[in-house]
Amino acid sequence: MERAVTFFSGGCRLAADLYLPEPLGPGERRPGVVLCCGYTGVKNLYLDDMARRLAAGGYVALTFDYKGWGQSEGPSLRLAPYGRVEDTQAALTFLALQPEVDPDRLGLYGISYGGSTAVFTAAIDNRARAVVSVTGVGNGARWMSRVRRPWEYRALVERADHDRAQQVVTGRSELADRSDVLMLDPQSVEISAKARAGRPGASMLVPLEMVHETIGFNPEWVVERIAPRAALFVTSDRDELVLPEESVAMYERAGEPRKLVILKGYGHYEVFTSPALDAVMDETLAWYHAHLD
Repeated sequence: MERAVTFFSGGCRLAADLYLPEPLGPGERRPGVVLCCGYTGVKNLYLDDMARRLAAGGYVALTFDYKGWGQSEGPSLRLAPYGRVEDTQAALTFLALQPEVDPDRLGLYGISYGGSTAVFTAAIDNRARAVVSVTGVGNGARWMSRVRRPWEYRALVERADHDRAQQVVTGRSELADRSDVLMLDPQSVEISAKARAGRPGASMLVPLEMVHETIGFNPEWVVERIAPRAALFVTSDRDELVLPEESVAMYERAGEPRKLVILKGYGHYEVFTSPALDAVMDETLAWYHAHLD
């Protein structure tokens, strides 16, 4: 059972989809999970399949477009990482209001940069009893610098510095090719292009302000605040877009209960499709069964 819904965050109406398990008995309430999408803030890029798997596992799942992305209102295409945390908290509130959901059994799930959003949100909002971060980023500057050669990273930051100065004068950030900001390895270029084809909300142009917004958002600063609630981190040894060290760093700073899963042989976007996704969802469902049920 799936239905389109909307809710508000910061005065903006956000587009969302609610996934319900079957069958639900009269008055029955199940645990609920909010799913957070990645750098490209649209819900129908990978998350719909994951939400259906969670619903099949007995959970009410909610996906949504961040402000300014997809069908949601708001300034278009901004990363606004702290704004995404605000959106995720609003999603938790909305999910808890659903008659099919037990408001005392809420979880968070995020992929790629959505893993970062989920971790930060869980750290500051104790309504989330369990969080799962799949290939999330722990430290923005470390992530952006380690996938580039030193002079490439320096040039990118200098370009972003100039853009930041111009933005306060003109009110606009330069639109750059997505690949200028998000350094894709060769495998990720191919797989990402296929996944984004036919999805107009998955823009190939993004504001250059994303560079400093990324550098200034570091979930590893607050990840220890999740404990004693549960945190699962999933990554892969062949991820060359978000290096495994990002998940490892967050895991090492997190308190118990915590778990780190390192898949073998998969690139970044391969983790979001079968067969790697089968392993991810097995770990995720086991984690939620242990900490939400």
